[in-house]
Amino acid sequence: MAGIKSTMDLVLERAARMGIATPDEIRHGENLKTGMQYGAEYLNGQRDGLGAALQGLGVQEAADTREGMLDALLRNLFLPRDEDASKRIDRAMRGIVELNKGAADIASLCQELQGILSQYSDHRKQLYEQLKEQMRMQIEQLVMRKTGMPAGNMKIDPTLEPRFKEEWAQLEAEIDSQYGQAIGQFKAQIKARAAAGVK
Repeated sequence: MAGIKSTMDLVLERAARMGIATPDEIRHGENLKTGMQYGAEYLNGQRDGLGAALQGLGVQEAADTREGMLDALLRNLFLPRDEDASKRIDRAMRGIVELNKGAADIASLCQELQGILSQYSDHRKQLYEQLKEQMRMQIEQLVMRKTGMPAGNMKIDPTLEPRFKEEWAQLEAEIDSQYGQAIGQFKAQIKARAAAGVK
């Protein structure tokens, strides 16, 4: 019982230590929040650029705010499902490049990432259409076997079939996982290089 009590005491002491933030840590957190807010405003079209928000700030405040902006922008690099998502991603990349002016490696990473996202969209559409055609042919064959007549005049929408939805969900999860890992790696590289560029 004494062992359990001493472990519990250690956990409580650690929790108490974690709850006490220094004034510098509090300022850092506030600056990060401000930067994230600026980043969100930029993404929503409420702010034309990000550089102006950093002007006039102290060195540490600017670095913290910039870090918050970068975090907000990086969170908006994801797998696009539609045109609106693609536009948001493009804006996020423009913001990242703006925050890292003169860093050709970051601009290059964003360009590579843009290519991967475009490839993802094309690959996703291609898989969808292939599955749709495959299912349509299977349905036509089934109709032919059951009725003895070709299904040529019938309007068949394979996307309404439960099996199509199941198979598409599986394919989509696989492709999302593959491309999602690539995006995660690019985001980590961008963040690391942006942090190295500030120091």
